[in-house]
Amino acid sequence: MAYTIQKHPFVVPTTDGKSIQEHFGLASDGNSNISIAHMSAPAGWSEPFQTPEFDEFTFIIKGQKQFIIEGETIVLSAGQSIKINKGTRVQYANPFDESCEYIAICTPAFSIELVNREDE
Repeated sequence: MAYTIQKHPFVVPTTDGKSIQEHFGLASDGNSNISIAHMSAPAGWSEPFQTPEFDEFTFIIKGQKQFIIEGETIVLSAGQSIKINKGTRVQYANPFDESCEYIAICTPAFSIELVNREDE
């Protein structure tokens, strides 16, 4: 077939209130080259610092998202996007009063083995 329509993305189980629906990637269709996920992070959410072995592109749909990249704090709003190169130390957070909805694309695909999260 010349195309694939994703009607049932893989819902990634989380314990921090973040919603992750992977449309394409290792968990959803076994693709190790790219992952595309629709995410929603609640107000006050954050992840530990990490140094991924993949490039990550983020497009903000709604709200704001904070990035601490190599010590620099950057805040993006709806309609803005960013590419963070593999091997870059980063922390993702939503310290704001409303949820943040965004799309994340990773190349190669996101995997827990490649994310290199630091202990909190």
